[in-house]
Amino acid sequence: QVQLVESGGGLVQAGGSLRLSCAASGRTFMSYSMGWFREAPGKEREFVAAINWRGRSTYYADSVKGRFTIARDSAKNTVYLQMSSLKPEDTAVYYCAAGTVFGTDVANYDYWGQGTQVTVSS
Repeated sequence: QVQLVESGGGLVQAGGSLRLSCAASGRTFMSYSMGWFREAPGKEREFVAAINWRGRSTYYADSVKGRFTIARDSAKNTVYLQMSSLKPEDTAVYYCAAGTVFGTDVANYDYWGQGTQVTVSS
């Protein structure tokens, strides 16, 4: 069982930066791939970024490539999403997730956090 708690969301102007954190509980954190997803009002939850269990492989949605960076600190049981050059269309609730599959689909992930709101003003 893994419990995930996100933090770091907030209101930022376009072009600004935020860093989201996801703290995980459970001894098996290191064995899971981690992902970030987001859900905007009226839209389906979409993939943002993923990192494999070793932290050696990452994958990004085209919409955030070059602007967002995912990283994990296994000593702290935490995964991060550094977001830069933010755009109004990045506004959404951001969720972190843990799963045994390194993938981009919601179905690849077994555990989810409660989400943190990111709002980018123009």
